[in-house]
Amino acid sequence: MKYLSTRGHPGDAGLRGFSDILLEGLAPDGGLYLPERYPQVDAAMLARWRGLPYADLAFEVLSLFIDDIPPADLGRLVRATYTEAVFGTAEIAPLKRLDDGLYLEALSNGPTLAFKDMAMQLLGALFEYELGRRGEQLNILGATSGDTGSAAEYAMRGKRGIRVFMLSPNGRMSPFQQAQMFSLQDPNIHNLAIEGVFDDCQDIVKAVGNDLPFKRRWRIGTVNSINWARLLAQVVYYFAGYFQATPSGDRPVSFAVPSGNFGNICAGHVARMMGLPIHRLVCATNENDVLDEFFRTGAYRPRGTAETHETSSPSMDISKASNFERFVFDLLQRDGARVKALFGAALARDGGFTLAPEEFARIAGFGFSSGRSTHADRLATIRRTWQQHGVLVDPHTADGLKVALEQREPGVPMVVLETALPAKFAATIREAAGVEPEVPPALRGIEGLPRRFTVLPADAARVRQYIEAHAGPTS
Repeated sequence: MKYLSTRGHPGDAGLRGFSDILLEGLAPDGGLYLPERYPQVDAAMLARWRGLPYADLAFEVLSLFIDDIPPADLGRLVRATYTEAVFGTAEIAPLKRLDDGLYLEALSNGPTLAFKDMAMQLLGALFEYELGRRGEQLNILGATSGDTGSAAEYAMRGKRGIRVFMLSPNGRMSPFQQAQMFSLQDPNIHNLAIEGVFDDCQDIVKAVGNDLPFKRRWRIGTVNSINWARLLAQVVYYFAGYFQATPSGDRPVSFAVPSGNFGNICAGHVARMMGLPIHRLVCATNENDVLDEFFRTGAYRPRGTAETHETSSPSMDISKASNFERFVFDLLQRDGARVKALFGAALARDGGFTLAPEEFARIAGFGFSSGRSTHADRLATIRRTWQQHGVLVDPHTADGLKVALEQREPGVPMVVLETALPAKFAATIREAAGVEPEVPPALRGIEGLPRRFTVLPADAARVRQYIEAHAGPTS
C-alpha cells in the first residue's frame, strides 16, 4: 500500500509507504496523504469481523493500510492500546441507545474524556515504535481548538524521542480543557497559547510544515488529523458502530458527526469508500458553518479571525477545515492539479472557491448531508436528552444530536458520535440542565493545579524561534 498527495496524481514518483508518512504530516507539495486506492471490504469480511473485540477489529482494518510494519508488531501495539484499563470499558466504543434506531457511540472514555484519545493513544505508540526502529527523534507541532492538544499530550508525555509543541488559541478553550493541557509538567511537553483563534494556530502549523528546510532540520511531525495515521485509527470506530447498530447486518447505518476540521467525518468517508454500508454521513456544525454552507451550495468560504464565532461548543470554532481537502480530492475524481488550483491558488487569491455545477452534483454519490446548530439549540438538546433519557451530552455531541434528529430516516439506524464527556463543559451543562456533570476521580481538582504555558503572538516566525530554542537534538 502506497500513499500519494492530494495535490499529486496516481502513479507519481512521490508515492510513500505508511511508516514514512506517519512521521511526516503534510506532503512536500502542501497536500495531504491518502492511499492510492481504498482497500475494499465485502460481506464475507464483514461477517468475519462482526463480534471481534475492538482491538482485533482495529488490527484487521489497519492491516489493510499498513504493510511496512510486521503484523506481529502492529498487533502488539494495537492490543496494548485498546484496553479496558485505558478506555474504561471492554467494548472501547460501546453504543448507548436513546430511542428506537437512535444511538450515541461512546468515544470519550479515554484519559482526556474526548474522542481524540481513540486515535491519539495509538499514534503515540506508533511514533515511539517507528522512531525506535529508526534511531531517530521527532518534534511534534500541533494545533488544538480544545481536545486534540490534551489527547496528544497525554499520549506523548514521557515517550522516548518525542517532544510536543502544541498551539492553542489563548483564552478560547473551556477552563477544564485549558487545565488538562497546561497542568502537565512533563519536560517534553510545550504549550504555546497563541493570541488569536484556532485557525491562526492551524495556519502556523501549516506554514512551518511547508517550510521544508526548517521541517527537515528540526524533524517536525504532526499529530493533527492532517496526519493520515490518526485519521486511519478513527476509521475503526465506524466499523464498530455499524456492527453494534445492526446485529443482523441486513441494513445500512447513518452517522451524525459534529465537525469543525472535518477529520472525524472524513474517517467515515474513508470507511464508506471501503464498502462499509453507510447510508448517510451527516455533518453537523455550530455557528461556524463553513462546512454546512459547502454541502448546501458548493461554495467553500473559510472565514477570517474576526468572523470566527466564539461558541459554547469551542472545539468546533473552526473556519478552515484542514481535512476537507481529502474529501474534495475524491470528489474531484482524484484530480490533483484541480485540487492544487482550488486549495492553493484560489484560496490564496479569492479566499475561497465554488465548485462547478457538475462537480457539486457528484456530492450526492458520497452520502453527505449537513446541518447547523446554535447555542439555543445546544441548550435545548442537552436539556431534552437529560429529561427524556437521563443522559447528559456535551455541547458538541448536542450539535450532532440536534442535526441527527432533523435528518433521521425510517428504517435506517442513526448513530451520533459522542465527541466529549460533559465534565469538560460544566458551565454549559449547568445552564442547560441545571445539574453538575460528574468528573472522573482521576481528574477532580485539575482546574486548581499549577499551569505551565507560554503566550506567543500569531506569528510563525516566533513559533519557529521557540522550537529552535527548545527542540534539542533530532538524532
